[in-house]
Amino acid sequence: MVKIQVQIMAAINTIIFDLGGVLIDWNPKYVFNETYFDSIEKRDYFLTTICTLDWNEKQDEGRSIVGATEELVKQYPDWETAIRDYYGRWTDMLKGPIAGTVNIFRQLKDTHHYKFYALTNWQAGLFDIALVRYNFLHWFDGRVVSGEEKIRKPFPEFYNLLLKRYNVKAEEALFIDDNLRNIKAAEALGFNSIHFDSPEQLIREMNAYNLLK
Repeated sequence: MVKIQVQIMAAINTIIFDLGGVLIDWNPKYVFNETYFDSIEKRDYFLTTICTLDWNEKQDEGRSIVGATEELVKQYPDWETAIRDYYGRWTDMLKGPIAGTVNIFRQLKDTHHYKFYALTNWQAGLFDIALVRYNFLHWFDGRVVSGEEKIRKPFPEFYNLLLKRYNVKAEEALFIDDNLRNIKAAEALGFNSIHFDSPEQLIREMNAYNLLK
């Protein structure tokens, strides 16, 4: 059993990163913080009922930001200011790089011969902002962005697009994502995976795969 596990680990030649929550600290609560609304309950209602992560992912998949915003304003006119701030202040939701993970990426790229790809749910126009801000996004050998492809995680077609485009075999790739839903979808396709929690945890799990040695 141990020998089989070692063979699987040795086969990994490709590392695939999610971006938001893994390499980049993005969170709507950086805009809709404790002082934005007059209560935390109101903030939580807004983020779980109106401008939800599911709603945001529709824009990641290619739906118009303007159209999505106007639709919500009509549906929730009393929340217009906050709805418009979701994308109007979107750059404020980007706190910056997750330094520990970027350092791991740099170490891997400097000392190993893996191929590196990004697989991200990200609206195409907003991703251009990140490309200008963060130079490490240009370290990848390739990337697949949902807003450009009009499909997203966790749909199998999105993962398969990366496999086909870059001639990657799922069983030879490690997929890193902070969303367990996306991890399970990748595993169903045969990927090795790490459900990201922190840079320290990522180091431990990568060491288990013998990828940092």
